[in-house]
Amino acid sequence: MTRYLVVPQWQGSPSSRAMQLIDGAQAIAGDLPRSSTTVLDVPMEAGESLGTGIHRLSALQRVRGMVADALDAHEVGAPDEPVLTIGGDCGIALAPIAHAARRSPGLAVVWIDAHPDLNSPDSSPSGAFAGMVLRAVIGDGEPGLRLDGAVAPERVIVGGARSFDDPELAAVADFGIAALTVEALRDADALADAVLATGADGVYIHVDIDALDPAEIAGNAHPEPFGVTVAELTVAIGRLRERVPLVGASLAGYSPASADAATDDLGAILRVIGALA
Repeated sequence: MTRYLVVPQWQGSPSSRAMQLIDGAQAIAGDLPRSSTTVLDVPMEAGESLGTGIHRLSALQRVRGMVADALDAHEVGAPDEPVLTIGGDCGIALAPIAHAARRSPGLAVVWIDAHPDLNSPDSSPSGAFAGMVLRAVIGDGEPGLRLDGAVAPERVIVGGARSFDDPELAAVADFGIAALTVEALRDADALADAVLATGADGVYIHVDIDALDPAEIAGNAHPEPFGVTVAELTVAIGRLRERVPLVGASLAGYSPASADAATDDLGAILRVIGALA
């Protein structure tokens, strides 16, 4: 049985629609089984950068602590049940990945996103943490958020990214991160093959809904053309789960145009959640 942790965090987003991530998370939560879903009460305040290059750092640190506490509490009560964390912005994946890495020391991280989120505080054009999360996962970036050695870069696979900043391209090369194009993901076994090639004994899967083609979903503040279809993505995730144990997962980035429009894309999103859960 999968447990769901809903984290309507908006403070890591660079978008003018950041607050609508709250509407998106709440809309998804409304279609999840109530008995197995926890919705965190994320503080509304923006927070301070605390002299770093990360906007709203203090709020992000606070939410990370809340997520970590919720995951620890879940593990005490149901240690064998995987947790699917739902955002909010991509920063919600940081604490769950750290939690998964403690359970599976040889963890691979699959990051399915139109953007690789590999900027550093120095290179980020926006100062928004959502564009730095994967860099923090591999232990590089602001000490107040990064993981320290929990996930080796050579066990990270970026999938479906098609909008790279120059420093992110450099990071892929410098850290030896595997990157699968949208075309590669259309081979149903390519993702599983890439994870197995790392020697991982478990996998964490993160999906930003902007990995999907804009024709598949409307509630996306950062649409990038020529993405994967829901069918292609769910098949690839299914094949990966058949071959590598899933230790944790997250889904982020749903920012509908309005609260009234928040249910418009739920059919597509729930198919992705079904593949992850």
